[in-house]
Amino acid sequence: MKITKLSEENFEDSINLSMYSFQYKISEEQIRKFKEKLKNQDIFGIYDGNDLAAKLHIVPFNIIFQEEVWEMGGVAGVATYPEYRRKGYVKALILHSLAYMKQKDQIISMLHPFDISFYRKYGWEVFCDRRKITIEKKDLQMIDSSSGTIKRYHKDSHHKSVETIYNSFSKRFAGMLVRKTEMWLDMVYGDLHVAVTYNEDGEGIGYILYEVKERVMEIEEMVSLNYQAAINLWNFICQHDSMVDKVHIITSNHDAFPYFLRQPKQKTEISPYAMARIVDVETCLSKYQFVHNDADVILHLKDQFAPWNNGTYFISSGKVKFYPSEKKDSCLHDPKRGIRLTINALTALLFGYKRPSELHEINELIGSKKEILTLEALIPRHKPYIYDFF
Repeated sequence: MKITKLSEENFEDSINLSMYSFQYKISEEQIRKFKEKLKNQDIFGIYDGNDLAAKLHIVPFNIIFQEEVWEMGGVAGVATYPEYRRKGYVKALILHSLAYMKQKDQIISMLHPFDISFYRKYGWEVFCDRRKITIEKKDLQMIDSSSGTIKRYHKDSHHKSVETIYNSFSKRFAGMLVRKTEMWLDMVYGDLHVAVTYNEDGEGIGYILYEVKERVMEIEEMVSLNYQAAINLWNFICQHDSMVDKVHIITSNHDAFPYFLRQPKQKTEISPYAMARIVDVETCLSKYQFVHNDADVILHLKDQFAPWNNGTYFISSGKVKFYPSEKKDSCLHDPKRGIRLTINALTALLFGYKRPSELHEINELIGSKKEILTLEALIPRHKPYIYDFF
């Protein structure tokens, strides 16, 4: 089974497979634009003669993690023609992609799963939830404390204040993409409108990305840097009451909205949204900012599909020492000492999606109560989230 990195001359093979698998059709002009985007991606495929049988894309991104910028490999466009399924092609591409991302220093990988259980067996784990709130017209009641201004922008007149607001907001979470200007124009806006709220000093403090269609207001992003911004944006939404019958709002599960509304009892749907995977555990733990604690912790890690991660990690005063599985001379390998866990559990833990005590309760962390409490004290309380889909 030979894995090939696709060149520009093979891009149309990739596009045709995507259109077949994901059931869409694009024009020749759209194909031309899509080919330009593919130049910034690493596409790996398996051919049967001259026919592309299966493929996988790695999109290079940066994410915000602990207020720092980390390299991330976004896995996307995984597809196989029906006649080539159940031959192990996708598994081979996934294993190849993990080794490739490690080589490219992409410490973290993320994806949006078609099926959580499929990617979970390869080490990716859910790291954030998405909350969709549905508000009926009768509950569009303004709050009388607006100040500052609201301005609407078209994507063709992109305003830097939106980027500034997003950059500040993203530092509050683990996993948000670093968005360059071209990403806003090519990936984020689409056909959405943009409304920005400013304070009395003219500083941007919040925005929404939205569209109004068939009497429904769809808000894809609602970003507030403070309470005043949240009120201003809510009142702006309420001003659409003559145009809409209901409003759908996508937010982080950590957002205080709609707690402060006059009627906070709204239909709310929470579902897993994105998955993440640590590609290089030793580098990840070495960069990770643990809570200052003099206690020591031993982690025995199992990673079936990225064997370079297998081994024991000794964390002491924020420093990490790695002992690969093959080095049996270390007393740290004593199974009676330390916490045993998988790469899935470690990912959920470091992103803050689950706490050590929660994972221990469901046997995802195996260790003594004392060791679990020590790890609990070491792990900061992150708020994981990502708005983007790729």
